[in-house]
Amino acid sequence: MPQISVVVPVFNEEESITELTHWISRVMNDHGFSHEIIFINDGSNDDSWTVINALSLKFPTVKGLNFSRNYGKSAALDAGFQKASGDVVITMDADLQDSPDEIPGLYEMIKEGGFDVVSGWKKERHDPISKTIPSRFFNAVTRWISGIKLHDFNCGLKAYRNKVIKNIQIYGEMHRYIPLLAKWNGFPKIGEKIVQHQARKYGYSKFGIERFLNGFLDLISVSFVHRYKKKPMHFFGLLGTLSFFSGFVITCWLIFQKIYGLSKGLQVREITEQPLFFLALVALIIGVQLFVTGFIAELMTSNQSKETEYKIDEELNFEY
Repeated sequence: MPQISVVVPVFNEEESITELTHWISRVMNDHGFSHEIIFINDGSNDDSWTVINALSLKFPTVKGLNFSRNYGKSAALDAGFQKASGDVVITMDADLQDSPDEIPGLYEMIKEGGFDVVSGWKKERHDPISKTIPSRFFNAVTRWISGIKLHDFNCGLKAYRNKVIKNIQIYGEMHRYIPLLAKWNGFPKIGEKIVQHQARKYGYSKFGIERFLNGFLDLISVSFVHRYKKKPMHFFGLLGTLSFFSGFVITCWLIFQKIYGLSKGLQVREITEQPLFFLALVALIIGVQLFVTGFIAELMTSNQSKETEYKIDEELNFEY
């Protein structure tokens, strides 16, 4: 078992992969770390997989996974986590903006500092203001909702104990919230390290402004799933009860109002002619639908599939 597994998602980074491999290898050799480098080619349409193949022949520590198409960074990390065997798992981006020189410090914080997760903080960033301002707002909201005091949830440079990444599953755009998932799965010792952020040397950023919107939606999703994954009826049942009860009370009031009016010899409108009746009817129907949704969610939870959402076409240097 190597001391360190370096997991690197790759999407159209053919220019930087070779330099990154030499850089990681130099750092590992200088510090005497046994290691493996796992590249996950996330459906690149350039020669990234060809470069990874060539590197695996030159470096026995280089391993590779090739996706059949682009599934996203979360799927790539999840696949890499399943294969990683190192005692400490380091994740970084393939664009050379994350410095491998930070690996020894991250390793030390995990092994000697007692942390389960250590997240990098790019305190000084070499990104345009169109990325830095939305990122700060996103991180502030995430800190407030999650209660985890990290400055940079988006930083790709992170370190984990092996048992952490083996006990979480990420999908969608959940890679931003791995510290949150770790906390919810019983690994609350989460630290932070200021890391050097490199200016992009090759190519261009593969992420647009839409990632921040997707990030907020995923934050809501992961919060909901954490609270109600094992008890969806508690959520849908509560809403269904409130809706059904509201409709029932309104209906009873309308009936009482008509009966009372008739008993007093007053002229009263038909119940079906009153707008309030239709509001009550809608509330009753919605209440029943929410109850049914809760029951279906309970059935889905009890029979949930463990299948992954990505397909691996080819693997390099993995032993079985």
